Amino acid sequence: MNQKFYQVDSFTDKLFAGNPAGVCPLEAWLPDETMQNIAAENNLSETAFYISVGDQYEIRWFTPTIEVDLCGHATLAAAFVLFNHEGHKKDIIEFLSPRSGRLTVSRDDKLMTLNFPTDTIIEIPVTDEVIYGLNIEPERAYRGKTDVVLVYNTQEDVENLTPDFLLLAKINARGVIVTAPGNNTDFVSRFFGPNAGVNEDPVTGSAHTSLTPYWTKALGKNKLTAKQLSSRGGSLECTFLNDRVEISGQARLYLKGEIYIS
Repeated sequence: MNQKFYQVDSFTDKLFAGNPAGVCPLEAWLPDETMQNIAAENNLSETAFYISVGDQYEIRWFTPTIEVDLCGHATLAAAFVLFNHEGHKKDIIEFLSPRSGRLTVSRDDKLMTLNFPTDTIIEIPVTDEVIYGLNIEPERAYRGKTDVVLVYNTQEDVENLTPDFLLLAKINARGVIVTAPGNNTDFVSRFFGPNAGVNEDPVTGSAHTSLTPYWTKALGKNKLTAKQLSSRGGSLECTFLNDRVEISGQARLYLKGEIYIS
């Protein structure tokens, strides 16, 4: 069989930046093993698979090694494909995730906007794995549904981190989010995910479901600008809506092709 495949750079207005995601529109679900093999072969931080169910779309996300509960940049990429290449006519898309429930993506002239459930984070002690896994000790640590959040004082602290991924992999979490106030944005972040097969993710939309409520409280504002400080870099606009978070950005098509599955 021949399987449609798109690769989209998310949370950027130019190619070769942001976070590349694979997107596979399906007529019916492939076996889990096949989807995991496709994601591993792509070797992107995530590949999104979706099927049409009436006026909605069921969606799942795979890293090269595991299926994950939620992925922002690959959802943005899937919406970009639907809006621009797969014939979705309305200005809003409803996705249904078996693991994260109802998710929507809307569009206007400039941006696409994810509407995701807000994460709840609680403060935790700074552990030895964190102290020795990163060359700069954070001021505070929090745990959300899937990730640990580490807060630093300055953007330069976040830029200068040199993680030991073997030690960070000992933390029982999908990933480690590091964050600080930004010099030219409200906040900055990086995301380390060795347990998910991605040592450093270029731009992590789902991490901003944890970061947005934290920085809303810390800065006293519910509309925030954010930048992820990976080598590719990515820009986001975030709005806190109590139990939901809006995460906005742009995307660009890099590749359209076919996967040949015997």
